[in-house]
Amino acid sequence: MFFSPPPAWSEQFSARTLQKIKLQYPFDLITRDWAWDEATGAGVKVAVIDSGIDTNHEAVGGRVKGYVAVQEEAEDIIYNTSPHTDSHGHATACADIILRVAPECELYSIKVLGDHLTGRGLTFAAGLRWAIDQGIQVCNLSLGTTKKDFFALLHELTDTAYFHNMLLVTASNNIPIPSFPSMFASVVSVACHTGKDPFQYFYNPKPPVEFGAPGINVRVAWLHGGWITATGNSFAAPHITGLVARLLSKHPELTPFQVKAILYALASNVLVDADSDHSQKDGYPAHE
Repeated sequence: MFFSPPPAWSEQFSARTLQKIKLQYPFDLITRDWAWDEATGAGVKVAVIDSGIDTNHEAVGGRVKGYVAVQEEAEDIIYNTSPHTDSHGHATACADIILRVAPECELYSIKVLGDHLTGRGLTFAAGLRWAIDQGIQVCNLSLGTTKKDFFALLHELTDTAYFHNMLLVTASNNIPIPSFPSMFASVVSVACHTGKDPFQYFYNPKPPVEFGAPGINVRVAWLHGGWITATGNSFAAPHITGLVARLLSKHPELTPFQVKAILYALASNVLVDADSDHSQKDGYPAHE
């Protein structure tokens, strides 16, 4: 989570290599005012599948609406819906970022990771299935697995989520090794850039990683009511999750593929005229 070099997959979003992309008709008709201006995320169910959210942290302010802690006991999966806290700090950091962007979204804490951010693939899959069954609309997955044994199971679940109109926002691996489900086409995959504006994000025309959002030296809520400055793709994904929550609170009829198209159209490096001069912010082109 804490890295000296930039996390993997973030190089394409650096000011040196970031591509400017010409926006094609009719996407140029989409504006940020239309998409999420004055939206707050109200009425949108957002789940954080992670280490459990500390709802008592000042950054969260009691805004967790529902809980489930998923555990394996013998050969059974146990779902404990009693309130829980964060065993690491990671989930609370993600919730903090989401709430900065979409302060009135309905947060759900799905705990599948322990003290050292470790967990079993089957537990992760069970938490994702629980989210689908509960009608969650947006799910933040700042976690994943590199084990190919879970490729088929997670692929099935991400497709199921897609067909249930649940958008999965996934953080790419911090090291240059493919992880799942961030490599799947049905999710929104996110790496980080050095900017600080939570509404400034970029589109990558050469997936699998599709979007870049702030995630380097980000001040975030942490364990026991504390705060840290952290770097990682884990902290980029919640920025996009918050934007999606804002978008869906204003346009609840949108499907996942429509949301992805709108995110593309409104990315800060996707411009009506990619060859013209544009105002700069933090060394990057600013979306007009």
